[in-house]
Amino acid sequence: MPVLPQPPLLLITDRSQARQPLPALAAAALAGGCRWISLREKDLPAEARRDLLGQLWEEASPYGARVTVHGDLEAARLCHGVHLPGGGNVMAARALLGPQAVIGQSCHTLEDVRLAAISGADYVTLSPIFVSPSKPGYGPALGLEVLAAAQAFGVPVIALGGIDAENAAGCLRAGAAGVAVMGGIMRADDPAAALRRLTAALGERPAPRPSRAARAG
Repeated sequence: MPVLPQPPLLLITDRSQARQPLPALAAAALAGGCRWISLREKDLPAEARRDLLGQLWEEASPYGARVTVHGDLEAARLCHGVHLPGGGNVMAARALLGPQAVIGQSCHTLEDVRLAAISGADYVTLSPIFVSPSKPGYGPALGLEVLAAAQAFGVPVIALGGIDAENAAGCLRAGAAGVAVMGGIMRADDPAAALRRLTAALGERPAPRPSRAARAG
């Protein structure tokens, strides 16, 4: 099972909320310590989505960061793996992408987590843990007790929904393997600074930015 990147923070894209083009935002997030980005732009035509995925890959590669894609199994061949929606077929994705691919799944109940674990998911996102400005009315919020209960199924659980620098550490104390963020970074005036605050809250020190020579290589 692939280990989670360090810091254990997943940045999920949403260009409808982003204040700058996604490649530029990704570059800033990576400079701020992010080491895992998942492209979620499901409404894009396949060719445009894969082109954007390639741009994110170029930004992430000098950092050794993980890049995954939401839902698009063919595009997942071009990166580290795929994040499936609730009800997605983890075993079929594994058969297509192979044992080294990172395969995650969205979960919203403890039963969802149980089924994903049985299916062999490498990780799940569980949401919404808190009320999320990105998806008003989406809930109700599960809270830290449900997050803690989800640890019983043996699959790494990533807390999603309303995560910020104030509550991220509490998610880890409740047993989460990591946290995921979207709108808070997409809407940030300074994504790098916002990421630094989050990584500091998670107890991690961001790695230094690669040198120009390393980026060129």
